Amino acid sequence: MTASTSSTITPASAITTASPEELLRDLVRIPSVNPRDGAGDGGETAVAVYVRDWLAERGVRAELHEVLPGRCNVVAVVPGRRPEAVLLESHLDTVETDGMTVGPYEGEVRDGRLYGRGACDAKGPLAAFLLALAELAAGEPPLRTVVLAGVCDEEHAYRGVLGLVEALAGRVVVGAVVGEPTGLVPAIAHKGVVRYTVRTTGRAGHSSRPEEAVNAITLMAPVVTHLADHPPGVPPHPLLGPATRSVTRIRGGTGPNTVPGSCEVDVDRRTLPGEDLETVWRDERAELAALGAEVDPPFTVDPALDTGPDAEIVTALCRALADHDLPSGARGMPFGTDASKLARAGIPSVVFGPGSVADAHSAAESVALADVQLAARVVVAAVRGAGDERPAEDAGAVVRRGEGGGVGPAGAAAAESSARGEGGVSCG
Repeated sequence: MTASTSSTITPASAITTASPEELLRDLVRIPSVNPRDGAGDGGETAVAVYVRDWLAERGVRAELHEVLPGRCNVVAVVPGRRPEAVLLESHLDTVETDGMTVGPYEGEVRDGRLYGRGACDAKGPLAAFLLALAELAAGEPPLRTVVLAGVCDEEHAYRGVLGLVEALAGRVVVGAVVGEPTGLVPAIAHKGVVRYTVRTTGRAGHSSRPEEAVNAITLMAPVVTHLADHPPGVPPHPLLGPATRSVTRIRGGTGPNTVPGSCEVDVDRRTLPGEDLETVWRDERAELAALGAEVDPPFTVDPALDTGPDAEIVTALCRALADHDLPSGARGMPFGTDASKLARAGIPSVVFGPGSVADAHSAAESVALADVQLAARVVVAAVRGAGDERPAEDAGAVVRRGEGGGVGPAGAAAAESSARGEGGVSCG
């Protein structure tokens, strides 16, 4: 896209009320490893409390919304001249720290990069959004109201964003920028996923008499080979390329001298926009059943993202990038994000943030501090450049309750809990 003369560049000196280094170091120093389905919150709520208090010091009111027992989203609002909203959304949780070669919670800075778990995914994007929101709150009110949300559970079951969708139900939201490490390029498409378990059943026996047993691992071998040799027969997407599937885990056997009676593998099937997720699973089940395997119902189902390039939030972000002499062509990303759940709820969404996915979840995760600050300036310009004077009823879609997408029964339960407003004060 080409630059628009109507967009205003946010000067480098505008975002100076807070140090991106200090802010991001503080965020990284709060451990917030997703507990998956274990006990506790892993520290997500401590990050939410920090965000709330950091914004309060800058005159922005934020609230904690409990989504799961003791696990909270944090939501802040900067009123605009119009009630319809632009959403800035990123997540509070991180993956585990096993195998890291840098201090996961030290926030060490070397050569302009801050290191630690979450520095890139996604506390760097979250810091950029916080800086942007503080800037927007300090200046003239933007046309659109701005909502910032830091959500829990992105790294596991997306229950934070499902709770956010319920909290926003009935509100007009013209678009969302979802904070993830995209290398400062706008991503309007990403793949979805269906994950399921495949099992073969044999007959256990003593390994000295294998002829009297049926080896379940041997039965699984042609299934694994088939999955490797036969990619999904789906036409490639122009921004995402082909659909894929991978065997990601294998379990079988009880001891070195026992012929295994059972074997399981987990399969990760990356889907493209337009694929029906239920149909994908049913087709895969029939395909593998023909090889003698059983296929369980999926344990993760997550939709793909495919936002139109002409959506208001996309064009505003692309104009802001061009005005900052940055690449502004919309792209696709192979990984999943909260954006697809927001899009299914009726919110046009684009993924954007500092850092590279190659650094996310890595042993030496890091992000360039200059890119965090640059991302903040771009977001400010995009928000200020978004919108026109159309009537409010034509300005955006009303967020639909219960339309965030399916990621399993736990996600539905979380959404119902949020809708009922249960436990909203226990997060601190």
